Amino acid sequence: MKISILGAGAWGTALAVQAAARHEVVLWARDASAVAAMRAEGRNRAYLPDTPLPEGLQIEGDLARAVAHACEAAEPGLIVVATPMAGLRAMLAALPDGARVLWLCKGFEAGTGLLGHEIARAVQPRLRVGILSGPSFAQEVAAGQPTALVAASEDEALAQAAVAAFHSERLRVYTSADPVGVEVGGAVKNVMAIAVGAADGLRLRAEREGQLLDAPGLNARAALITRGLAEMLRLGLALGARSETFMGLSGMGDLVLTATGDLSRNRRVGLLLADGLPLAQILRELGHVAEGVYSAPTVLARARAKGVDMPITEAVVAVLEGRLSPADAVDLLMGRQARSEH
Repeated sequence: MKISILGAGAWGTALAVQAAARHEVVLWARDASAVAAMRAEGRNRAYLPDTPLPEGLQIEGDLARAVAHACEAAEPGLIVVATPMAGLRAMLAALPDGARVLWLCKGFEAGTGLLGHEIARAVQPRLRVGILSGPSFAQEVAAGQPTALVAASEDEALAQAAVAAFHSERLRVYTSADPVGVEVGGAVKNVMAIAVGAADGLRLRAEREGQLLDAPGLNARAALITRGLAEMLRLGLALGARSETFMGLSGMGDLVLTATGDLSRNRRVGLLLADGLPLAQILRELGHVAEGVYSAPTVLARARAKGVDMPITEAVVAVLEGRLSPADAVDLLMGRQARSEH
């Protein structure tokens, strides 16, 4: 299969490395200097410096040529958009009618509040579209460590094309006919990871200061993950998702990984907020996009528009906006009135 991956960040590069052993893969990067460096050095030093690029992987700086690689072959190819959420609209607009495209980005579009499938419907309704998601750190995928993903699309043939493209001995790809649920899971788990990171950060700070009495512990972490999953489910159902999707890879699986894994950028934001660092400094030092920071206000706006109660999300937004400290946010959540779990 001819595969074009648009975006040479960590995730796009990792997927290209894994697919290049079996397919003709082009990896497109926007930055000409990054293209030249990857061609010369045989690695992506900015994002995956320890991962050698396969000899057969083509590095391309021209978007039109990268798109043509997958769209002009006799057999249908596959385009994978590996940009942050902010770049998805422009990438979809650059594709020809009828192209088969998956995206990797997770979140709601800032300003419009749209999910990926809603953007595609508005920009290019004749594209065949889906999402590739699930609990996956790029470094582990690039290293060939066991990982499971889900390819979600209402187009069953497209979901099966994703399996043909990426399923291997070390990378399992399941299919789903619920792209709404998969996208909601991928967006909301980033917000919840900030919350869990902040709670864990408060515990670590209390340990350093010898004041563990009132600090959140592992009980609090479990509660945040569980109630975060409940918020994810409520919003997903309100937007038309299927409940069982949230018990799968893109729901519970991605939430657990992103909320507890040390490689999680969103968790890192929460940890540093608990240390008292200002958000602007955290984002500068992080160096990569933490989608939860940008998605949180939009998640809350869509929840409110649907009448969905999301108290953890509300608390995260208040912390990101500087209206609450992480400690005050924990107190606010613990002080809520008792209610039925379901």
